[in-house]
Formats: sequence, structure tokens, C-alpha cells
Amino acid sequence: MTQDQFKNNPLEEENPGAAQAPEDVAADTAAEATEAPADEAAEATEAEEVDEVGKLREELAKEKKEYLFLMAEFDNFRKRSLREKSEIIKNAGENVLKGLLPIVDDFERGLKAADAAENAADVKEGMQLIYNKLVKYLAANGVKPIDPEDRDFDTERHEAISVVPVPDEAQKGKILDTVEKGYMINDKVLRHAKVVVGQ
Repeated sequence: MTQDQFKNNPLEEENPGAAQAPEDVAADTAAEATEAPADEAAEATEAEEVDEVGKLREELAKEKKEYLFLMAEFDNFRKRSLREKSEIIKNAGENVLKGLLPIVDDFERGLKAADAAENAADVKEGMQLIYNKLVKYLAANGVKPIDPEDRDFDTERHEAISVVPVPDEAQKGKILDTVEKGYMINDKVLRHAKVVVGQ
């Protein structure tokens, strides 16, 4: 074909893209081929992300439900513990008072016997027996008197109600007299001993 014929070729004028070079056609096909897998990969990644978000939401809902259950369970435990603690304290008080009732009975019998007794020594003996029973009961419950023979003043166990000047240096800071006995309960001061201290 001559150059003029090539210029005047009606096919070329009507469809200029029809006679593309083979290299251009191959490039266009390769581009389309790479676009298709890229789109499919993007859709697959998006689908995976949607699935992962769905799973995370399910896990979050499950964890939230378990958290609320645990909070409710803990609240019930706390209320139950407080109720049991108050019942223990109440019952402990009841048990202590119940243990004192036989001693009260002994006092009542002793008072009746004192009215009929002609000998004061018998009354004193009865009172001593009741006193011993009470002290034994207190000791069984962990209550013991602070040793009155201990002459060293200790602010943790003693309360000085009076201070008396003493001529002897050795008696300064020492307990001269115990006005009211102190008591300990399980190594804790229940009542401080009221004492007179030398100064």
C-alpha cells in the first residue's frame, strides 16, 4: 500500500484505535488483568475486616455480660458478708451474755441464802465462790486482769488518776496504788488500770 493509500484508508479514519500496535494491546490486557486481582484482594480484605469487627463485637458483648455478672455476684457477696458479720457480732454478744446467766442465778441464790444466814463467814464464802466462777468465765473468754504487782507505770496499760510526790528516787515513775483494776482481752487492753503514780 502506498503512503497516500494508507492516509486515505477509510478503516483508519473511522476507527483510529483499531489498528493499535501489538505492544499497546498487551499492555492494556496486562493492566486489566492486574486490576481484577487487586479489586478481588481489596474485597477479600474488606470482608475479612468486617468478619473481624463482627467477632470483636461478639467478644465485647460476651465480656461485658460476664463483667456485669461478676459485678452482681460481688455485690451479693459483699451484702452477704456484711449480714453474716453483723450476725456473728450479734450472736457473739448473745453467747457472752448467755454464759453470764448462770452466774446471775448464783448471785440470786446467794442473796436469798444471805437473808437466812446467821453467820457472815458463810455469806462471804458463797460470794467468793460466785466471784471465782465469774473470774473463771472471763478467763475462758480471754479476759484477764492486768498484773497489779507490776509496779512500772506503762501508759499503754495504766491510767494515772493521781500523782504523789515521793522522797525516794527509786519510787519515781512507779505505781504506788491501784485504785481500779485493769483488764486485757487477748493481749489487748479492755480497760486501763487506774493507778496512783509516784513523782
